[in-house]
Amino acid sequence: MNITQMKKHFLRVAFGLSLGFTALTCAAAFPDKAVTIVVPYPAGGATDVVARLLAEKLPAVWGQQVVVVNRPGAGTTVAAEALARSPGDGYTLYMTTAAHTISASLYSKLNYDPIKDFAPITLVSTIPLVLVTTPALPVKNLKDLITYGKQHKDGLSMASTGNGTPQHLAGELFKAKTGTPLVHVPYKGDPPMLTDLIGGQVQVAFVTLSAALPYINSGKLRAIALASDKRAQAIADIPTMSEAGMPGFTAATWFGLFGPATMPQALVEKIYQDVSKVVAEPATTKRLLEMGGVINNSTPQAFKMVIDAEVKNWSEAVRLSGARVD
Repeated sequence: MNITQMKKHFLRVAFGLSLGFTALTCAAAFPDKAVTIVVPYPAGGATDVVARLLAEKLPAVWGQQVVVVNRPGAGTTVAAEALARSPGDGYTLYMTTAAHTISASLYSKLNYDPIKDFAPITLVSTIPLVLVTTPALPVKNLKDLITYGKQHKDGLSMASTGNGTPQHLAGELFKAKTGTPLVHVPYKGDPPMLTDLIGGQVQVAFVTLSAALPYINSGKLRAIALASDKRAQAIADIPTMSEAGMPGFTAATWFGLFGPATMPQALVEKIYQDVSKVVAEPATTKRLLEMGGVINNSTPQAFKMVIDAEVKNWSEAVRLSGARVD
């Protein structure tokens, strides 16, 4: 190596070290102003509740306000596209669900890459879906529902929290596997969907257990089966889909925190560490468990592994169901 080459090598090393030092310095100083968590659903839904749990507790760690902004629309893709284009400085974060990993398979055109344009920070919690009906529907169990649905050639109306969401895709898979005619009716999140479901404007839906639980307990919704491999303590008398006659049918949503892909790894790690402390607090853990959730509180690396597996699994589910959004 001659003198010129040595100088170039030294400059590259020095530049790399300076970038690393700058990233560590920025991470250590973060945050010095308010942080925004974008939620791709309306206020009041399960994702919004989880985001607000963090927003309530993080100011004690960060010394800065944390604001939740609800930006629903197009099966979470409106908020996701905006987040992908945000600066990677940590001040705009994104709390979303399994819908994020479905998007690449479900949508023929996206203006962002659901994997490459996002930095996974932490998987907070996982909550199973439950199949429910409006009480006016004359069915008591899964067999009754399938039989009743097949007797109506025009199909039963199936609500979901939006095109491309786990609730939508679970319904499409159910339709494909059972031959039950279902007509999809998408909503912008849990609250409007549940309002119409309770009112009888739509008839069936796969709903996040946390969102459905109060209405199941009050009798405003009828739980048919839980899309999980084991029963939930919160509704212990409701069978799993396997117990009800559909072996292996499971569907869940999760709540994970992302940033733009341009976020430095040091900043990703800092935010994860701070959020994990909040999630591990007894009050936060208790609230998530009351929602029917499983606490994950995973590292960025572990969350990335979950995302990779989810992309593969949901891609297969999209193929089997024939679901597609143009």
